[in-house]
Amino acid sequence: MKTHATTILTVRHRGVAAVGGDGQVTVGNTIMKADVNKLRRLMDNKIITGFAGATADAFALLERFEAKLKDYPSNVPRAATELAKEWRTDRVLRRLEAMLVVVDARHTLLVTGNGDVVQPSDGVLGIGSGGNFAMAAARALIAHSNLGAVEIVRTSLEIAAGIDIYTNANIVVEEIKCET
Repeated sequence: MKTHATTILTVRHRGVAAVGGDGQVTVGNTIMKADVNKLRRLMDNKIITGFAGATADAFALLERFEAKLKDYPSNVPRAATELAKEWRTDRVLRRLEAMLVVVDARHTLLVTGNGDVVQPSDGVLGIGSGGNFAMAAARALIAHSNLGAVEIVRTSLEIAAGIDIYTNANIVVEEIKCET
């Protein structure tokens, strides 16, 4: 699924999980809004989600994911898997065009409508039209700088904003402490 209109990046580094997103909403090739927050905290701020794709679709998925979290409160991967199964098999949900990044103290997950629940082996995950640019920048910064997770996410998103026309530099970054 090729998703335009945003970039979401998450990095786990030095005991911190940071999630960031740009603020641009694009309809076709028109910028409609420049300062949207595409991150949401769930479950008493213990989980951070980021979304890319159609906004209404993403909010519908966030509501469903929150319901799954209530069914499986201490098992984020199970809640994500149950959402992915429902998303893939339900006639209405199947048409939704969005992707979710889900981060808690132990997990970083990508959840898609194809039934995917993927946890990156290096803790770096990017989605949206600038996701690959941001991921490449983040991996380079992890390997060749002394920056922390929040700074890596912010700098990587700024780099992506300079390359991808669907990403802007109005960046919001959230963080949580990782469990060891």
